[in-house]
Amino acid sequence: MARFLIVEARFYDHLNDMLVDGARTALEAAGHEVEVLTVPGALEIPGAIALATESERYDGYVAVGVVIRGETYHFEIVAGESARGIMALTMDGVAIGNGILTVENEEQAIVRADRHQKDKGGEAAKAALALFALQQRFAA
Repeated sequence: MARFLIVEARFYDHLNDMLVDGARTALEAAGHEVEVLTVPGALEIPGAIALATESERYDGYVAVGVVIRGETYHFEIVAGESARGIMALTMDGVAIGNGILTVENEEQAIVRADRHQKDKGGEAAKAALALFALQQRFAA
């Protein structure tokens, strides 16, 4: 059994509840322990994961959050920089599934977040599990 940390950007509560539910369900179904850490926004997710890796308490991570396009350029910055930060950690060998939704509106987010529809939280958890399995394979 491994330990996974779900790091959620708690900005849209109802959407995050769905993403966390999907991620938790997938990880627990695979027989792993799960903890959840909440950060203010998507930009804080990579930093929180980087800090958590220093503790060596977790075997993998799932990043979840929702970024909805607004009227300003901020959407592009948040979407791009959070993805870049997660990718940098992944390239350093950290097993992370990226479930940060970048959508045009709330309706798109609901479809993607709902565990009974597109289940992007569950998909991100499965990606983290796949990377964790690769770590185990290459460590041997």
